[in-house]
Amino acid sequence: MTPGEGTATPQDGTVTSGGTVTSGTAVASGTAVTSGRTADEPQEAAQWANATARTVILVVDGFGIGAMPDAGALRPGDAAADTCGHVLDHAREAFGRPLRLPVFGALGLGLVHPHPDLARDTRLPVAAGRAALGYPGADTFAGHQTMMGADFSQVTVARLGDHLAEVTAALRAAGHKAELLDGRPLLLVDGSVLVHDNLEADPGINWNASARLDDLGFDGILDVARTVRAVAPVARVIAVGGRADGPLRRFVRDGDGGTVGLDTPASGFYRNGGLQVQHLGAELDHTRQLPELAARAGIPVTFVGKAADILACEKAVRRPAVATGDVLAHTAEAIRAPGGSLVVANVQESDLAGHQQEPERYARILEQVDAGLAALVALLDRPGDRLVVTGDHGNDPTIGHAYHTREYVPVLIHRPGAPGVELLPDADSLADVGATAAAALGLDPAGLANGRRIPQRAAA
Repeated sequence: MTPGEGTATPQDGTVTSGGTVTSGTAVASGTAVTSGRTADEPQEAAQWANATARTVILVVDGFGIGAMPDAGALRPGDAAADTCGHVLDHAREAFGRPLRLPVFGALGLGLVHPHPDLARDTRLPVAAGRAALGYPGADTFAGHQTMMGADFSQVTVARLGDHLAEVTAALRAAGHKAELLDGRPLLLVDGSVLVHDNLEADPGINWNASARLDDLGFDGILDVARTVRAVAPVARVIAVGGRADGPLRRFVRDGDGGTVGLDTPASGFYRNGGLQVQHLGAELDHTRQLPELAARAGIPVTFVGKAADILACEKAVRRPAVATGDVLAHTAEAIRAPGGSLVVANVQESDLAGHQQEPERYARILEQVDAGLAALVALLDRPGDRLVVTGDHGNDPTIGHAYHTREYVPVLIHRPGAPGVELLPDADSLADVGATAAAALGLDPAGLANGRRIPQRAAA
């Protein structure tokens, strides 16, 4: 569909086997909302635990639904962040119609983020709530690792400028030439790689090692990043190689909190094709995360999109992709495979639109995701199947800066065979999303390092 094409109103609905949305009845009738159990109780898990149960966690990267109480601590304006609401508002003004998100509505988004352009009713068997992030700042890597069951509450926040001596010493000991770039607190390594503060996450969460692939192959960039990772105290060091619009020093700028780094979106890396990225995270016990827990139980695991770059599981099938259509297609393909499965997929283009402060692009991506969700809901039609739609942080494209925003994220769970609609309480952490998914697969959430099943609150 194209912007400005006709008009539409929010609709309540149910997804049919053909992947379309039809009119439904209101939750307010009082018969659709159930109470008295958790979103995934152990006795239900015993029923669901079989060789054909499938659980999909679809992370819409940067999809927040309102500021957390501490969102304005670093940037006071972020206290008004609302990625979902502001994209909906902007789309109505820019397109001359409401954004068409019937499946998001059917999954309960309008129940946890009321908005005139979102349905408030659904006939789908869903459990809907929201989650706090459960880690400092607002970061994709920390968000996904936390969601899979890691404890990131003690992640170290540090500017590269405060650790230049030890990073420079490590690089020189490994045989690299490392020097300050133009006297500023970032490093030029071997004349081609910039080691710098990551400016897309909150200050001090991540560092990058970035270079043009025309100057150095990705293996060379990765070698520098691994050397930095060995001494870095931060959550992750990211190796980034791409095609830039010019010399990288042209795109170096000051960030918040005294940081300095490459403005990666401005460099053209995201636009020009050929982007290569590898995330080198802080040391974690991946054996106590959901993918490894599932793999040890004999459940096939697939990572799609950015999840393939940042999650760990030796037995996982990886389907990296950036284009939203490819992410949705790979996810559907993994679901169609015979037997049970755990699929973790990341839609990255929403986050990129947030970084580039492009609300219209963000809106179109949400409509594309909504169309893909219709197909996923239709495929996940067996009792015991679960589709969990959530986010990892916010990235409000109307906020006036290119950083992530610290927001609650939706937790929308499609549960074929479950009765009615359940409204969930706020989860304390994204780790609770992973624990709830573990229970749905018949796994014991106690095997995770962090997180607990999300219980249901009183019926609305």
